[in-house]
Amino acid sequence: MATQLEQTKALQPVVSWEALPDDFQLEDEPVEYTGQPIIAGALRESLEISGFIQPQMLIASNFGLCATISGQFVVKAPDWVYVAHVNQALSDRKSYTPNLEGDVPQVVMEFLSDADGQEYSVKRTYPPGKWFFYEQILQVPIYVIFDPSDGLLESYQLENGRYELQQPDENGRHWLESMKLFLGTWQGTKEARTSYWLRWWDQSGNLLPCAVELIEIERQRAEQERQQKERLIAFLRSQGIDPNNLPTA
Repeated sequence: MATQLEQTKALQPVVSWEALPDDFQLEDEPVEYTGQPIIAGALRESLEISGFIQPQMLIASNFGLCATISGQFVVKAPDWVYVAHVNQALSDRKSYTPNLEGDVPQVVMEFLSDADGQEYSVKRTYPPGKWFFYEQILQVPIYVIFDPSDGLLESYQLENGRYELQQPDENGRHWLESMKLFLGTWQGTKEARTSYWLRWWDQSGNLLPCAVELIEIERQRAEQERQQKERLIAFLRSQGIDPNNLPTA
């Protein structure tokens, strides 16, 4: 009779890290919610503007993460993924196999779009559920689940082989140690979408700006300079000085 230990081992999937065959057809998973790529793009945009992204990193959305489980290729495409270091920077990378091509992802995110619970699936049999794949197969340290409809943000950290829900700080944000950044929610309008967004804050609590915010900051700075110039001209004229005829040094 098989021992309990032998039975447990038999249930454990055999995981290997193999290159996908050249003729392997990646499934083009449809984006179920049109806001998903916009939210993912905004996360990347602010990182680019802040100078965070480096050539050795891999940051992508709706991008295939691969593993071979008991001889079968499995590909899951999280809505957002961060890998700190890849062995080779490729501009046209279509998928990524951890351990074979570089580090295991440090952060994966899923944005809720329906009520079927795929993001919470611990299904072990082929094809495995997303939660099981990230937790038990890839062993990603941080798994984030975000509901854009109501702003609910859940951050799970891998502890002793299991994901444990993390409590946010007093500002409702989560510290991601691997990125040295806070992740939190923000409500506002961007790209004609008024709703909840995911945003980054640095260690000092400063919000990493997006492009449109930088444009507004520059507009305000230029307006302040214009007003200061007008006040100076008015003062000079009040003193009988022609601002267009100032003496040169």
